[in-house]
Amino acid sequence: MSSVINIAAYQFVPLDGLAELQVQLRQEAADRQLKGTILLAPEGINLFLAGTRTDIDAFLAGLRARPSFAALETKESLSATQPFGKLLVKLKKEIIPLNRPDIDPARNPAPRLSAQELKRWMDEGRDLVLLDTRNQFEIEHGTFTGAVGLGLDNFRNFATRIDSVDPAWKDKTIVTFCTGGIRCEKAAPLMIANGFSKVYQLDGGILKYFEEAGSSHFEGNCYVFDERIALNSALDAQSEVK
Repeated sequence: MSSVINIAAYQFVPLDGLAELQVQLRQEAADRQLKGTILLAPEGINLFLAGTRTDIDAFLAGLRARPSFAALETKESLSATQPFGKLLVKLKKEIIPLNRPDIDPARNPAPRLSAQELKRWMDEGRDLVLLDTRNQFEIEHGTFTGAVGLGLDNFRNFATRIDSVDPAWKDKTIVTFCTGGIRCEKAAPLMIANGFSKVYQLDGGILKYFEEAGSSHFEGNCYVFDERIALNSALDAQSEVK
């Protein structure tokens, strides 16, 4: 029986008092015997945690009681065992590094595309560029049919790699996607700032797509950064590339 609740969540929201917040969240998560990672930065929060349903729900209730995180949305999956070895709460310059301080997803986000809408577009065979913003080794576990990547080994390189793509993309409809959505929160606005005219971000990433659209148009599994290795479209752990 799968009894461990795994949650992934992020939110771009201006934060201050980070050192104090770090201490508070570490204590609250530890009190609930949660394991995983919480990243805090002036631009927001990014977290991956696992524990029992009671403890996860209690931690999230406390987190959302803070005005900054009242609108925090999570993605869930189940596992039979705890996929994280310890609890880490870290302070960072960015919750997803891009080294482009002019890109501010909280104030200037790119348009979002729902999983159901993307599925409909693919069912219709629309002329799209499906841009996988993940690292190449992640893509090798699975991606959408016909998607293209940039051969990244680190998302920090996205800004320079996007300058070398086919100039014809400037006028095409582009849908960016990643595991849970956070990388596209920066990738898509960056592309818009660079003159790409029709750029969307897949809301909630591949994991949300699996929840709402299953495996349709997706080949393989979605790599995750924990002991489960990858998840299939039913959000079950897969230890090998399929």
